[in-house]
Amino acid sequence: MTLSVVTWNINSVRLRLPMVLDFIGKYQPDVLMLQEIKCTNDQFPRNAFTEAGYLHQAVHGQKGYHGVAIVSKYPLTDISSRVFFDISESRHVSALVDLGHGPFTLHNFYIPAGGDEPDPEINPKFKHKLGFLDELKTWFGEPLFQRGHLIAGDFNIAPHENDVWSHKQLLKIVSHTPAETERLDALLTGGHGWVDLVRKHVPYDEKLYSWWSYRSADWKNANKGRRLDHIWSTADVAEKSIGAEIIKDYRGYSPQPSDHVPVIARFALP
Repeated sequence: MTLSVVTWNINSVRLRLPMVLDFIGKYQPDVLMLQEIKCTNDQFPRNAFTEAGYLHQAVHGQKGYHGVAIVSKYPLTDISSRVFFDISESRHVSALVDLGHGPFTLHNFYIPAGGDEPDPEINPKFKHKLGFLDELKTWFGEPLFQRGHLIAGDFNIAPHENDVWSHKQLLKIVSHTPAETERLDALLTGGHGWVDLVRKHVPYDEKLYSWWSYRSADWKNANKGRRLDHIWSTADVAEKSIGAEIIKDYRGYSPQPSDHVPVIARFALP
């Protein structure tokens, strides 16, 4: 049995529903985690996903901004969400999924972008981002994260040199500053041994991006991307990982693509 999990910042699920349905029709992921759905829970297009085979849904929406959702072909239980840095924005939802071979917990995150100025003293958005990451580190240190967890989402951080088009030029640009990348690395390597499932299968010396700015008139040829979208798991889940890929073609979807593209992790289960 093969399981596939996808993360995708969709930048308005209602606006880009045709693109999402096109993707799931072609790739048939078992679980799809969406960020920046930009709708309240009652506005989420549940019927469209149900008709596409995703009967099980965990939605934590918000009017106008943010919002996260998990849609699944398999039952979701123990659905919950968490607030970080005492700012009540819809940036996390989790659910337990059981495929008949033992349950594991899915966490869908939309980490704050952080604004433009990488200084928490003058930029409250950047302060929020760093505080969010610090609280994540504390939470991930708890014993419950030793095994049986998969986390994914738009982390809004491109952590390594080859996760950005130019390491030197982006060192002072929010998403690739040392204050952010060092915190994300501390999350990955500290505590209970998370595995970056994409980089498990794609070497670090290979350039790899999941986001291209709308500001680029010719994003494809310029190729000034960043890898902001991630899928991690605890070591026991990572042992079952058999592949990962980023589906770049959806950045060029017509007429209204997201600036992010889907990231897929695949697993072999007994």
